[in-house]
Amino acid sequence: MRLSGSPAGYGLKRALASGAAALALAAPALAQSPGPPTPAAGPDGLPPGAIYLDADHGGRDASGAIIAAGDVERALLRVDGRTLRARSLTYDPASGLGSAEGEVELIDSDGAAVYASRVELEGGLQAGVAVDFATRLANGASLMAATAVRRSPTVNELSYALFSPCPLCAGEGKVAMPVISVSAEQVVQDEVRRAIVYRNAVFRVKDVPVFWLPVFAHPDPTVERASGFLTPSINYDRGGRGLSVETPYLFVVSPSEDWLISPQINSEIAPLLNLQWRRRFADGVVVARGGYTYERNFGDFDLDGDGRIERDVRFGPQDNRSYLLAYGAFDPDGPWRWGFTAERTSDKTLFDRYDIETPYQDNGLYYGDQRRLISQLYAERQTERSYLSVAAFALQSLRVRAFGADAFGNETPALNEFEDDGALPLVGPLVEGRWEPAGPVLGGRLRLQASAAALYRDVYVGAPVLRPETAALPAGASGVDSRRLAGRLDWRRVIITGGARIEPFVDLRADLYDLGDLPAPLAGAAERGAQLSRYRTTVGVDLSYPLIRRFASGADVILEPMAQLSISNDPELDPRIPVEDAQTLELDASGLFRIDRFAGHDLLEGGARLTVGLQATGDLGDGRSASLFIGRSLRDDRQTAFRVIAADPAAPTATQLHDPTGLADEASDWVVQAEFEPADAVRGWAHATVDDSGEIRRAEAVVDARWGARNLASVIYLVDRTNPFDPPARPTVAEARQNYEFVQASGQQFLRGPWGVAGAGIYDVQRDLFTRSEIGLLYDDGCVRFEIGYRKDNTRVRPSGPSEGAYVRLTLATFGATR
Repeated sequence: MRLSGSPAGYGLKRALASGAAALALAAPALAQSPGPPTPAAGPDGLPPGAIYLDADHGGRDASGAIIAAGDVERALLRVDGRTLRARSLTYDPASGLGSAEGEVELIDSDGAAVYASRVELEGGLQAGVAVDFATRLANGASLMAATAVRRSPTVNELSYALFSPCPLCAGEGKVAMPVISVSAEQVVQDEVRRAIVYRNAVFRVKDVPVFWLPVFAHPDPTVERASGFLTPSINYDRGGRGLSVETPYLFVVSPSEDWLISPQINSEIAPLLNLQWRRRFADGVVVARGGYTYERNFGDFDLDGDGRIERDVRFGPQDNRSYLLAYGAFDPDGPWRWGFTAERTSDKTLFDRYDIETPYQDNGLYYGDQRRLISQLYAERQTERSYLSVAAFALQSLRVRAFGADAFGNETPALNEFEDDGALPLVGPLVEGRWEPAGPVLGGRLRLQASAAALYRDVYVGAPVLRPETAALPAGASGVDSRRLAGRLDWRRVIITGGARIEPFVDLRADLYDLGDLPAPLAGAAERGAQLSRYRTTVGVDLSYPLIRRFASGADVILEPMAQLSISNDPELDPRIPVEDAQTLELDASGLFRIDRFAGHDLLEGGARLTVGLQATGDLGDGRSASLFIGRSLRDDRQTAFRVIAADPAAPTATQLHDPTGLADEASDWVVQAEFEPADAVRGWAHATVDDSGEIRRAEAVVDARWGARNLASVIYLVDRTNPFDPPARPTVAEARQNYEFVQASGQQFLRGPWGVAGAGIYDVQRDLFTRSEIGLLYDDGCVRFEIGYRKDNTRVRPSGPSEGAYVRLTLATFGATR
């Protein structure tokens, strides 16, 4: 039997289950003939106010209320997006009052469901009183009570209730006790205060009472955010902070603003107060983090130089120590947007000593390099055919310039020397722009680009910023200032004929440099300045010819030979031009065919070049695939300007020029790159550059695997052998970044049900040492994830030696996680 109707005049039609008869019923206030259709229908197809009824038995009583019951299936009533199921129900369309009894299920328009043995309804299928109440909230949390009463339009009261962030259903209609739950004699949900308050709250783990509070409150789980304490973080750092507990408190000022107050209480040192402020505006957002403490330095050191480590040392005067990490991003209507970052710390090791969470983040237009903070102000303008950015920024380095001596071993890098901030440039302004015409030019795409940069340094920096011959200048020399203007025209056309892809291109480029405070070997003038210019004209063509074959098994194989021929004039790389933005280059399959394979503007290639490669791709079906690329570049002459200086640690006066890029010789390194997915749960990627002798100069490989329901593992391998000498015992930053070899692994394995083990580690092959490692016991049932284990940090940047101790991580489905 089905009934449908609406106050707008739809008749209620009752069809007998046998289909033998039908009876039209009308609500008392409705006309007998149906009115015009209501134009706006809900997601279920019913117009506002329309009623849909599906039941074995149904009708109307003397007052006009609908009465329905179900024998085999429960009766179903739907009004305004809400659905009610029960063995028997009544509903008065005029007043919106009703009741339901027997396996009652009430589903709201947002999908939230309420279950009960009996409910009293009001306001169009909104429960007023429910007996044997249970509900599953939209975020997965569960709530049960003996009775639930709506005391007022904004207050709900539950008696003898139980709340859990976990589901209570164990399958097959059975109820399982959740891992974590809170039970109380009375629970009040205040929708105005957006909070749930418990009286005589008992916290349970697997139904075992572990904690009691006379009053306990937390935000309504349906609330996006509300003031209150968040999940605390507990750690132990031997020889450092000791036992450390961080208890964050969120204070919500308004829907668009909040504060996070997070004091870190330590057993061995003074506390650290962390603050975060967030504010969202109509067209942007500002986030500011900061921290403050008044404490001495601390750690494990050899203070008297006898080679023995004194543990848990406090040294130096007490001082104000703080940090600031802030950013803002604004995107108003129109082509412009702007923003800023402000990142500074009083101590170069503050983040490491106090274990500050995620201090290095990518915000703003430009990002700080690893262990470098950036403060910047920028603006961007972007349209369909143009782009312009203007920025200025300064850097603060937290990098170690020279590591601790071997006399202190790996445990104490107490004599670490940090990179001088004065050696980093102050950049302002940095301008980048490009423009493309609306239509093709000579049948191809034309792009015009321009850039400008001004960099200022207080402290002199030699190689690799300046050429190798200036590396041995005496200390105290002033930094080199540089200003640059660059313009570029790039034209390219795509022609496809006979299956071949032909792309002719023309690239014109001109640079102007104004240099100041040049060192004596490069100055050539009393004022120690220079104005330089250079240009480069390049013409060439890209060729590719993909070939595909399909086998009877359904597998596809694609072979794509590709080549690039380019001819340029010699750009005359002047040794006085600082190399600021092209110090790193790693050849890969995509970058090998670029006209400029160096990032930035300071280094560029010229002469005649022939670049060749072969890409092979196989799709075996069933999610299995593999690809392999091999290629290299040939040039007409060597590029000695790409070489940098290297010193032998055994004989510092013995130096040698070497090529970290693989592009300086007439033949580049071979580039080998592969991707493979032998099964749906296993995938990998590998990249390597190989010289003519077959030696690997750089390589990176990643393999991820999953098995079972939630078991997973990941392995990463990194190696760099571009330096002809091994790093010295006290390497500089540049030396430490070359000739390294690391293996990083992580994974988790469930052993029985939700119980398992998890671990991660980074192994330094050269030093035969785990720089970071952790292993622990894991419990994860999909609602609660709990980890307890041991971790150790042997990174050489730490001023206080290794950090080790126990860790505890707790993640709840609705309450968040600890670190």
